[in-house]
Amino acid sequence: MHANGQPLTSISAAKVSLTGGYWASRQVINRTVTIPAIYHQLERTGRTDGWHVHENDARHGHRIVDKFWDSDLGKWLEAVGYSLMTHPDPDLEKLADGVIRGIADGQQPDGYLNSYFTVIEPDQKWRNLRDWHELYDAGHLMESAAAYYQATGKRMLLDALTRYADHIDERFGAEAEKRHGYCGHPEVELGLIKLYRTTGERRYLNLAKYFVDERGQSPHYFDLEAAERGEDPRKFWFKTYHYCQAHKPLREQTAATGHAVRAAYLYAGAADVSAHTGDSTLLDALRVIWDDLTSHQMYVTGGLGPAHANEGFTFGYDLPNESAYAETCASIALVFWAKSMFDIDPDSRYTDVMERALYNGTMAGVSYEGQHFFYANPLTSYPYVNPYEHFSGINTAKHYRREEWFDCPCCPPNLARVVANVGAYVLSHSADTLYVHLYTQGSMTAALPTGQIRIDQQTNYPWSGDVQLKMMVDHAVPFTLALRIPNWCPDFEVRVNGSTTSADVVRGYARLTRTWNPGDTVELMLAMPVDRIAAHPKVRHDAGTIALQHGPIVYCLEEVDNGAELANLVIPREAVLRAEFDGTLLGGVGVVTGEAVRAEPLAWSSGLYQPQRVLQYENRPVTFKAIPYSLWANREPGEMRVWMRES
Repeated sequence: MHANGQPLTSISAAKVSLTGGYWASRQVINRTVTIPAIYHQLERTGRTDGWHVHENDARHGHRIVDKFWDSDLGKWLEAVGYSLMTHPDPDLEKLADGVIRGIADGQQPDGYLNSYFTVIEPDQKWRNLRDWHELYDAGHLMESAAAYYQATGKRMLLDALTRYADHIDERFGAEAEKRHGYCGHPEVELGLIKLYRTTGERRYLNLAKYFVDERGQSPHYFDLEAAERGEDPRKFWFKTYHYCQAHKPLREQTAATGHAVRAAYLYAGAADVSAHTGDSTLLDALRVIWDDLTSHQMYVTGGLGPAHANEGFTFGYDLPNESAYAETCASIALVFWAKSMFDIDPDSRYTDVMERALYNGTMAGVSYEGQHFFYANPLTSYPYVNPYEHFSGINTAKHYRREEWFDCPCCPPNLARVVANVGAYVLSHSADTLYVHLYTQGSMTAALPTGQIRIDQQTNYPWSGDVQLKMMVDHAVPFTLALRIPNWCPDFEVRVNGSTTSADVVRGYARLTRTWNPGDTVELMLAMPVDRIAAHPKVRHDAGTIALQHGPIVYCLEEVDNGAELANLVIPREAVLRAEFDGTLLGGVGVVTGEAVRAEPLAWSSGLYQPQRVLQYENRPVTFKAIPYSLWANREPGEMRVWMRES
């Protein structure tokens, strides 16, 4: 927090105009391809009119309604709202208005708003918070309501969701007459905070705080509600409340645990609660969990959760590559949490992780053309056929490819809303300091007490570390410009109006305090070497290997560039690594090239194993080419590796 104890202010995406480069191109694809493709799937599967399906039709399979459908629609509407903030589109707005009318028409007289429990099991409302996602759905609808209102000024969705929030507030809370529950899948906390920020209604903040504080308390609510349903709480299908971060109160937790998406959503919501209540005990707990996650349980791509069994965490340093789950939604939730942590504890250790997760773990979840998606994101992929695929539910077809849709399609609309809203992650500010987190081509505006600030950025980041920032102010304005110096950057230079300037680096940000005049220009030159990244010695899966990183981008080898048997490719420690821009590849991307050897036996007589003493090896020189991990599986299918052998 800044000096007066208040959280920093994040500027709205409406205040950021991306005019070129990486994020502008991704937003074009998101706007013209991804958002329409997701709507097609929402409509095809019946999500756009789930509130109006007749119960008999749904029960007999003519139109299925599921418990988490409303969340998918909510995220799509949120993506539309953010997109409309920067690129008005009457046709898209009309389409969204129609969906919103359907939602509002489906709201019950008491304010209740959930398509499944309205249509399919109206007598089961609020009976199983542990498993049934009612509050999770509500949270995503609340977030969409706030975004759509901010974009259009239209209140229909916002009014519906404030009524629903009031309905929830009447039923849950610390008061004796209310139910002392919370959701098995955290998310409503984030939605309530956004409603609070949009409406100023403090009851929504208080309810979010209640859900965070009550989680894991004794007597355990999930046990009580199971007993009410006539079930034995000991027969909980996942056996442990670690799965949903409810094994103990959050302030007593010291490690990231359970389902990774649920965990990061909870931590992000708790950070927002801490920001608006000044609860330092909550912030202290979140710092401990942050340190555990980023020191012991995070993939180099910003992916979270190695295990398919719980879609989440196992134990420290357990980071398998080929079987990595690393759900796209988990990286997205990490982005949310990182930004919220920075705004109450301004330190680049959060925004460095935010950038890592955003460029790598998140963007790997969508194809370059914009309408195929990954749910899980392995760091190694080999083509094979899994005879147990039908039983495992794991995507292990002959080649690991993105899909148009999923039975549980949480990731596609989540991705769409992040890309549409990426401008909101560029800047934060206090009364006298403007922090620049992301470097991207465009203009961004912030209102400080001393005056309105507009900064025009010119850069080819993330392929280049050179950034120019021009002050577009109407008059002289005193403030501190704080520029993030990424943790991958070994050296940097700052020039103001052409003259090299010293800048104190405080908590990862180079601070320039002065009175800025119209047209003042800052040049930031970030050294951007190709780094060989080594994993902690306790990460057994990566022993003897390296990953390649250039700037914020993590790279991988693909078979289409380097041939098959990628495990036999060895990069000598003395090999020179070169970063180049390939304008012909997937719209223009940075690639890393260098010399390697293929270490393979000249012949293999027979059998699965041979004595090493009878083998003769060929170390054949080759030139390798690595591409950004986020762009793998966009060309011919084949092998992929992030971690590569080093001699």
